[in-house]
This record gives sequence, structure tokens and C-alpha cells, in this order.
Amino acid sequence: MTSGESRHIIFIQMVKSSEAPSITLDTVGCKLNQAESQLFARQFAKAGYRLVAADNGADVYILNTCTVTHVADGKCRKLLSQARRRNPDALVVAVGCYVERARQDLARLDGVDLVLDNSQKPNLVSILEESDYLSRPSAAPSANANFRTRAFVKVQDGCNNFCSFCIVPLVRGRERSVPVDQVLAELNERVADGDKEVVLTGTEIGAYNHQGVSLGGLLERILKETGVARLRLSSLQPQEITTELIGLWADERLCRHFHLSLQSGSDAVLKRMSRRYTTTDYKRAVALIREAVPEAAITTDVIVGFPGETEAEFQESYNFAKQTRFARIHVFPYSPRPGTKAEAMPDRVEDKTKQERSRKMRALGRAGIRNFRKKFLGKTVTVLWEKQTCGVWSGLTDNYIRVFAKSDKDLANKLMPVTLV
Repeated sequence: MTSGESRHIIFIQMVKSSEAPSITLDTVGCKLNQAESQLFARQFAKAGYRLVAADNGADVYILNTCTVTHVADGKCRKLLSQARRRNPDALVVAVGCYVERARQDLARLDGVDLVLDNSQKPNLVSILEESDYLSRPSAAPSANANFRTRAFVKVQDGCNNFCSFCIVPLVRGRERSVPVDQVLAELNERVADGDKEVVLTGTEIGAYNHQGVSLGGLLERILKETGVARLRLSSLQPQEITTELIGLWADERLCRHFHLSLQSGSDAVLKRMSRRYTTTDYKRAVALIREAVPEAAITTDVIVGFPGETEAEFQESYNFAKQTRFARIHVFPYSPRPGTKAEAMPDRVEDKTKQERSRKMRALGRAGIRNFRKKFLGKTVTVLWEKQTCGVWSGLTDNYIRVFAKSDKDLANKLMPVTLV
């Protein structure tokens, strides 16, 4: 499918207004999607559009979609329908991975005017303007657009692993890395804008390689050539953890937080998933991290109810997660995805069983959160304050502990030492 096909949408909604059209950007899914949406926001603001919250009934509603599970699909459909109800005259746009997987299904969804795939994301603003989907505003670029305190910067896209359960390589394509100089330029721009923390994102950032520069080399260049106060990585695979890479965390600007994908603590299930590591490899990676960065938060993803997962295999996975003492566990009941190897696997686990296993694993995850937090009671740590709600500010430590405090002062985007109680 070519990138130009979406320009032949029959329905065209021209936004006419005496002031700059308002844009709502909504995002479902991973930090890579969040990074892309932040970039969209900057592009629209620079072009003079007004960025507003979803409940304001914007002239244009854009949803950056996800299709990693059937739950994500359902959430996307719900958000698109809600946008149409909020403003029947709005231009409703779906962009991203769900479009890649089921373009025609989304195009037929009542209320969706335009669908754009991942290849069209870099040209989102120009596609809308040049095709007369909305009028270019006469207003000057917005100097005070409400961007998040933490900036998400895309350094890589695509995946070559083709895990049996995962649709991402089918909708994101093969691995490709953003040029080093381009990454450095974007980080320096974010630092100049006042962002205190930058999160490096990608489908598989551990696979970063541009003209021989690996992820470790990229981190070295960033730490040496930018003034970023905090640098966080979105996710890594256990086989990517090396002594050389972990050695970079001697620089305190690197956040003590490692999201290390597990998916299952059973070697038999990992093999069926086509993962490229064993539980022994995973233990080695955790040991390396904890030896070099003792107070690091290690968080993970776990899938329960993968095809053929027996009660004994689930118990293996549960016990492994318990022994590893994760600071947080994101639990996903297995969801068959079209075109993946696992979709055709026999021995599907019943929904009731998946729900029960999810409940147990999530309870373990909640206990892990509490136990990790308790270790820092009474300690003084640095918090990046983000937002205020009803007089209470919230922020994050570098090792991913959410902190709350009452204050009448404006703490937004401030890095401050606080004692945790």
C-alpha cells in the first residue's frame, strides 16, 4: 500500500474558523507512540495551530493508534467514537499501527474521516494542509504549547525479532536507526526548550546501530555533547545488557531504571514465544544491573495464558517473577494477533484461566511496587515535578517512584531533592 492512497478519501472536512484551528492529539500504546505524538504537537504548534485537551471538542482530533492487543484495538475504536460525539463537525483522524493492520476496517468505522499509516506520520501536518483537510492558520507559531515535562525522543523504529505473539514487526517494519547527529540535534533542542528529562524510545532501542554506532556509543555521545539533566531508556532486552553498557550508568544523569522485557519465566514458553533468551540469561542481566546500579528499578512485561501455557508453566513464571523482585510488572493476558505464528497455535488457554492468572500476577506486581518503595523511605532523592492536581504535585524519581507533595509553589519542571516519607 502506497503512502498516497489515503489522499483519495471521499469525505473531506474543511475546517473554517476565524482563529487558528484547534487540534487534539491522543495516543494509545507505547512510549514510541508518545514520542511521535510529542513531535506532532511541536509541528502543529510551530505551524500556528492551537493544541487543546480532548474534552474541549477540537476542530481536529488525531489518534495515534496501537494494535498490540485486542484491548488496544477496542480502546482506539472507543476514543474515535467519543471524539465524534464530542464534536460532530470535527475532522477525526486515525494514524499509526492499527491503520497498518486493518486500514479498511478503521476507514469504515462510523465517524472516522481519514486514516494514515506509519509511513505518513513524518508528513502529518503537510498531508492535512496540502490536501485541504484543514486550513493553514494565519496565527504566529505558539511559543507556549503545553508539552510534557519529560520529552520522548525516537531513536529507532522497527524490529527483526518476529516473536511468535508480536504484531509489531508487521506494522512497524524492519529495524532502522535515527542518525546520531539527528538524535543529538533533537536532544539539544529539547534541552533548549527547558526539558529536564529525555526518554529515548524505539521499538527495539537495544538494536540501535547507525553507521557502526551502537546504543552504548549513542549514549556516550549524548552524555558528552548535550546538556540533558536526565536521560532514561524506554526498554531493553536481557541479552542486550552487557558490562560495557551498564558501565555508562556511572554517569548519574542516566536514570536508574531498566524496563527489561520478560514475557514469561518459563523456558518452555519462552521457546514457543521465539524469544532470544532463557531465564538463565535473564538472571545474568538482572545480576549485572544490580551489581553496578544497586538502587535501580527493574520493571518488566509478562504475558499470561500464552497458547499451551500449563498451570505448571504459569507457576514457573510466577515464581521467577517473585524471585526477581520487580519494581513493577505490566501484565497482559495473551491476545491473538492476525498474521503472527502464535495465532495458529493450538491449546488456547480459556479466558477464565487467563483472567485468574492475570489477577495473581498483578497482585504480585502490586506487592513488588510496595516493597520497592519501602526501601527508600527516609532517603533523600531527586524528584522531577511534573504537574499539580487539586493542590497536590506529582513527580518522578530517576528510579521511577511516583512522589506526591502539597505545595503552593510552582514546582513544574523543577528537579529538587526531597525526603521520601
